[in-house]
Amino acid sequence: MDASGVERLFTRGDGKYLFARWGRPIVPVVFGLEDASLGVIKGAIEAVVALAGHQMAETDPELGANLMVFFIRGWDELRTVPKLDHMIPELGSLLDRLEAADANQYRIFRFEPHGAIKAAFVFIYMDSHMESVPAQTLALSQAVQTIVLWSDLAFQDASPLGVIDGRAVLRPDVAGVIRAGYDRALPAVAHDRSHALRLAARIGRLA
Repeated sequence: MDASGVERLFTRGDGKYLFARWGRPIVPVVFGLEDASLGVIKGAIEAVVALAGHQMAETDPELGANLMVFFIRGWDELRTVPKLDHMIPELGSLLDRLEAADANQYRIFRFEPHGAIKAAFVFIYMDSHMESVPAQTLALSQAVQTIVLWSDLAFQDASPLGVIDGRAVLRPDVAGVIRAGYDRALPAVAHDRSHALRLAARIGRLA
């Protein structure tokens, strides 16, 4: 992927460039799934974290868990989750908007004072469309979309995943961006488009 392609992945709808990666080890917890499906979700997260060269941990000393994934049958379910409105103060109005928009997924990020990702909340409403998506595909897609702060437009036209022999796989170009984004020589947060040039240079070296 060249610099212009990288730049598009982190240029938001308002025209601003913003890249951020996790600044602490990732500690996931998944709600609303049977035990048999938990391994699929956590396995996808572990695979993407390993690809990035980042770390996972058993617990976050401040938050306990910092990547919370909720599988729900209706947006109203989230209104009754204990203390969720403390972690997401705008929860009530957000759920109203998601219901009105007929949304079936949403991600919220929280950030460290310097801008790196501190926590993420992933909400997946299992409507008829989501029910039809294979669990491995759904898990990998969500893991990819939470490993860095992509633009809100990044994957509107093309999924970050491809299919080989009927199995969902991460696109090599997207995988290259993730690996390069976690290069320790690069900042955890970037607002300048020159960052895309530096990412593209590292993708070329890693290819």
